[in-house]
Amino acid sequence: MNRRSPPALLKTSAITVCLLALLVLFGFGPSTEARAASPPTKPTIVLVHGAFADSSSWNGVASRLLAKGYPVVAVANPLRGVQSDAQYVAGVLASIAGPIILVGHSYGGNIITNVATGKDNVKALVYVSGLAPDSGESAATLSGQYPGSTLGPTLAPPVPLADGGKDLYIKQADFHAQFAADVPAAQAAQMAVAQRPITEAALKEPSGTPAWKSIPSYFIYGSRDKNIPPALQPFMADRAHAKKTVEILGASHVVMISHADAVAKIIEDAADAAGK
Repeated sequence: MNRRSPPALLKTSAITVCLLALLVLFGFGPSTEARAASPPTKPTIVLVHGAFADSSSWNGVASRLLAKGYPVVAVANPLRGVQSDAQYVAGVLASIAGPIILVGHSYGGNIITNVATGKDNVKALVYVSGLAPDSGESAATLSGQYPGSTLGPTLAPPVPLADGGKDLYIKQADFHAQFAADVPAAQAAQMAVAQRPITEAALKEPSGTPAWKSIPSYFIYGSRDKNIPPALQPFMADRAHAKKTVEILGASHVVMISHADAVAKIIEDAADAAGK
C-alpha cells in the first residue's frame, strides 16, 4: 500500500527548506558558524641544525611540537657555506604555505639570520645555542669575541675536498666532553659517529643583512656551552632586542637534546606571540 504524506506536511517542509536556504544565502546558516569555530592554522616550525650535528638532533623537540599540533620540518643543512646553505633553506621555505617560525642551532643561527631577511611569512627567529651575526661577521670572528670556546683543540685533522676546501669534524674521543657533556655517554658516542662535517670556509664566511633587525627573536642556551662562549649569547640577544632570553644552567651546546622541553617551550612562546 502506498502512503502519501498529508498536503499540510509537504507544504510545511517546503517552507522550512526555503527558509534554511535564505539563511545560508545571507550568511546566517550553520556553515558560517562552522567557519567561525575553525581553529586558526598553527605556524610551521622549521628547524635548522648546525655543525657536527644532523636533523635527528631535533627529534626530542620535534616530537613535542608535533604532539601540540604544529607542522614541523627539520632541514638537512648542507653545511657548505653561509650563502649557499641559506639558498638551500630558502628553497625549503618556499615550499611551505603560511606562517613560519624559524629555529637555528649553533651555525644554523647564521643560516636563519640570512635566509629570513625579506620573508614576510617568517614570523619569529629562535636561536638555540645559536649564532646571530651582524652584517660582515662570521661564525669564527663572532665566537672569538668572548673567551670560553674550546672547540679548536678538539677538531680532527681537516679532510681535504676536491675543490680545495676542507671539512672539519670533532674528534670522536673528545665529542662527549666538548659538544654534548650533559647527554648520556652512549648517546654522545652515536652522535660522534654520525656527526656532519662543516667546511672551514663556512665558519669564516661573512654574514649578510641580518633578519633579526626586522623579525622578533628569541634566545636559549646552556651555561656550559664549550663551542660558543655562553657570554656571547646575552650580547647577541641584547643587540637583537630579543623578546625572550633563557639560560639553562649546566646545559651543554646541545641544549635541544638535553633540555628538549625548554626548547620546545620557547618555540611555542614565539609561535603564540606571532599569532597575536
